[in-house]
Amino acid sequence: MKQRMITGAIAAALFIPIVVLGGLPFILLVYAIAAVGLFEIFRMKGSSIFSVHGLITLIALFAFIMPNKWAIPFLEATGYSKIDLTLIAVLLLLTYTVVVKNRYTFEDAAFSILGVFYVGIGFSYFIETRIVGIEYVIFALVIVWTTDSGAYFIGKKFGKRKLWPDISPNKTIEGFLGGVAVAIIFASVFHWISPLNSSFMIVIVVAILASIFGQVGDLVESALKRYYNVKDSGNILPGHGGVLDRFDSLLFVLPLLHFLHFVG
Repeated sequence: MKQRMITGAIAAALFIPIVVLGGLPFILLVYAIAAVGLFEIFRMKGSSIFSVHGLITLIALFAFIMPNKWAIPFLEATGYSKIDLTLIAVLLLLTYTVVVKNRYTFEDAAFSILGVFYVGIGFSYFIETRIVGIEYVIFALVIVWTTDSGAYFIGKKFGKRKLWPDISPNKTIEGFLGGVAVAIIFASVFHWISPLNSSFMIVIVVAILASIFGQVGDLVESALKRYYNVKDSGNILPGHGGVLDRFDSLLFVLPLLHFLHFVG
């Protein structure tokens, strides 16, 4: 626990100022974090990102999370959108299966592309959310962090009924509901201190949905780790695991805020 707290404090001290600063430093940080996340997915599968197919996948990820303010000038200059670049990567990966005579298979290519979407969608919306306004990023972080803390402490104190033991044995229904309740409380406080461009009821509804989907994101990553029989996605953060272990909920919450047209 002590190591976990020290690592968390150091990571927050480095991460939060750059998020607040925004601009190019923030975008570069997101690119770096996303690259580590993709590396972790490849490593869980027993593959290497430092390979032909790994580098093609990494380039596809970088194209996919390209900020719209960069993508539009790039499209005007080259005629290619970031979706075009991603689809080109798909064709290259499929071609690579032929070149290496199925030592890299169709299923491997599917894994690579789904990895791009899994990591890329969340981090793409991370960048776009920060461009819209820091208050929405803070709101998302508040929801994720308070849900996580509420689920842990309430589940530890009152948890009796398992939520999804085949995927995450330690999670309970009481913890799940407790996480949502704590998120509602902190979302209310946040909106009171720093009102968002939405009514109080909308903020509460979004907080509930975001808390639920954040926990779903955590379960998705747990399912991925269980399938590949690994404890953590990585070890870059001592006591916390890897990048995906820390950002799994945020990867679901940030796109949701846009899909609900809450950000803007």
